[in-house]
Amino acid sequence: MQTEIHVLVTSDIHGYVYPTTYRDHTEEGLGLAKISTLVKQKRAEGNVLLLDNGDLIQGSPLTYYHAKYKQDEPNPIIKVANHIGYQSSVFGNHEFNYGREYLNKVVEQADFPWLSATVVDQNTGKPAFGKPYIIKEIDGAKIAVLGVTTQFIPNWEESRNIQGLDFPDALETTKKWVASIRESERPDVMIVSYHGGFERDLKTGEPTERLTGENEGYQMLQELEGVDVLITGHQHRTIAEKVNDIAVVQPSNNGQVLGEVKLTLEQTVEGWKVKQVLPNIIEVDDGIEADKEVLDLISDFEAATQQWLDSPIGKIEGDMTIDDPLQTRLQDNPLIEFINKVQMDAAGVDIANTALFNNESPGFRKDVTMRDIVSNYVYPNTLNVIRISGKDIKDALEQSAKYFQLVDGEITVNPSFVEPKPQHYNYDMWEGIDYQLKISNPVGERVIKLEYHGSPIDPDKQYDVVMNNYRAGGAGDYDMYQGKPLIKDIPVDMTELIADYIVKRKTIKATCDHNWKVTI
Repeated sequence: MQTEIHVLVTSDIHGYVYPTTYRDHTEEGLGLAKISTLVKQKRAEGNVLLLDNGDLIQGSPLTYYHAKYKQDEPNPIIKVANHIGYQSSVFGNHEFNYGREYLNKVVEQADFPWLSATVVDQNTGKPAFGKPYIIKEIDGAKIAVLGVTTQFIPNWEESRNIQGLDFPDALETTKKWVASIRESERPDVMIVSYHGGFERDLKTGEPTERLTGENEGYQMLQELEGVDVLITGHQHRTIAEKVNDIAVVQPSNNGQVLGEVKLTLEQTVEGWKVKQVLPNIIEVDDGIEADKEVLDLISDFEAATQQWLDSPIGKIEGDMTIDDPLQTRLQDNPLIEFINKVQMDAAGVDIANTALFNNESPGFRKDVTMRDIVSNYVYPNTLNVIRISGKDIKDALEQSAKYFQLVDGEITVNPSFVEPKPQHYNYDMWEGIDYQLKISNPVGERVIKLEYHGSPIDPDKQYDVVMNNYRAGGAGDYDMYQGKPLIKDIPVDMTELIADYIVKRKTIKATCDHNWKVTI
């Protein structure tokens, strides 16, 4: 006797339900409403186990609007997830962005358990939000799902949002729990749902990033015993492969694909045995209709979000639009200068850095709305002022300069900042200092000018610099920032700071002092 089970997987949904990016009203191939249509189709075909792998509740204007202004109303993402019928979700790193109180409400409102063996209470050493794993029975077969979260969260997250929590090593904790579940539960199928990605190439084993412990998926595939399926995420990649007889899936982000593992089980005198595991990716394209039930479920909240996004808050005098992202990163420009000015104004310091987070940022039009702001500043960052040396500043600029390479005499983007995951947000541009990067120079020797107030920066002198909290913790290989004195913490989202800055002044002049440039 045989039975088939379709394990359906989402990860890094980031609050996208409607098929829109919110930059405009164009319908896109993404979102939980379209995912729901695919799930219904699969349920009509047979047994389904529907799992989410984390970063569910944060990332879209819809979630920002709820977290910022409507926390007392039911969470729209959880309403949708309950309706679709998820059987579990894992805590991703972005689940903590809106604070513990917000996250507690999310857990309470969910009809499904939130899992993680690596989000533990500092006092008890036990999982902080309930269950590390669940057992589901389908056709008499026992399926174990263990949730695991990347241990790297303290490197990014505001300390107040994770107070009282520990994040132990994901690999070692997973090995311990898999062995324990195997012994105590004796499941027929063992699934590990890991909100983390791969630190090495799946075929060659060569490192694809610095081995910090942020992503340990490859090592899990080498060292875990008795695992049938490894669900991954965090890196926003699209993966469906088998490695060491383990089915591996990573279903992109924002609901652009649905991951699937088709399990074929065979009943023997000893019980159910896994006969076959087939990983697959189902594209969410324009031909898939969004589930009307899901759209109707939060239509009022979606309408309120859209109205909020289109509310004008001020005007731009001059040009702050982005036509060519590469050119924006090669020389000072009004949009980046403006963002840095907002940061310096909020922090009361005169040196700042920021990034153009992705290649889709349109810049600001003449009439600025909240839609413009969230389309350009896409992360829920707050600001930190840290005290660093002149040498640290130079080292940071050299790290940023790695973003570029020369190809046939032309400056292009280093592939390591594009694959396996776009990391344009890890190239910073500065205001308050004057500098020049020369890309034809060897890596580590590209800063050929570095001045502060008209004089060369002293390597031994200390400078107070404002930057987002993600960067201030050293994320993005900016190790020179780690452990540096925190002079000021500004616990206000940058989108709000930008909006407040514009509302207060009503009209913003687009200026550019040309304090930096990148040359061949």
